[in-house]
Amino acid sequence: MQIFYTPDIEINPELPEEEGKHAIRVLRLTEGSTALLTDGKGSFFDAIISQAHPKHCLVEITGKRQQSQLWLPHIHLAIAPTKNMDRMEWLIEKATEIGINEISFLQCRYSERKEIKLARLEKIAVSAMKRSQKATLSILNSIKTFKEFMNESRVGNLFIAHCEEREKTLLKQAIQNGENCTLLIGSEGDFSTEEITQALNKGFLPVSLGESRLRTETAALVGLQTIHVCNM
Repeated sequence: MQIFYTPDIEINPELPEEEGKHAIRVLRLTEGSTALLTDGKGSFFDAIISQAHPKHCLVEITGKRQQSQLWLPHIHLAIAPTKNMDRMEWLIEKATEIGINEISFLQCRYSERKEIKLARLEKIAVSAMKRSQKATLSILNSIKTFKEFMNESRVGNLFIAHCEEREKTLLKQAIQNGENCTLLIGSEGDFSTEEITQALNKGFLPVSLGESRLRTETAALVGLQTIHVCNM
């Protein structure tokens, strides 16, 4: 069944205009049709359309249920966005399908992109959430400098994947099951030596994702899936 994203459904029984247009004009739903909604906060809602208007589609909630937790730790990916945003959009889509709680964007020493269109990325995340039958929407944080990110307090598994020839642990061997995970992935030019040192001083463990040299978005997805597999 088609899922509709309705973040304020418990205080406003109306589909957002874009969702309403899709329901009425594209799917041809009418008054009395059933619909499945999610607030993006972990809950699904069974509903019946009570007013089938594309700009003001009202619903009546008939049931609510919490989706069971699909993965155990809180997974936070912090990544320097690539110059080509198509690659970041692809990553957001695939990471959401696999399952992720939070994504932060970093402005690093060798970053080629210093701005992102967060609204577009959020739309991609919403679409991927609905398509993959999830009820939890990942948090997308606006871009911040590497130093600002390092100054924030974090707990759990803290990892930085970089390409410098230093001692590193394979990510799959470093993960402690059930612990929250924060994974840092650098820009196409990698993290600077100063950034790596700063992360190590903040308690981040240097990790390897394997022998292959990976593109930024590939490295992020490999890291994400490794965390999932190690927590199964």
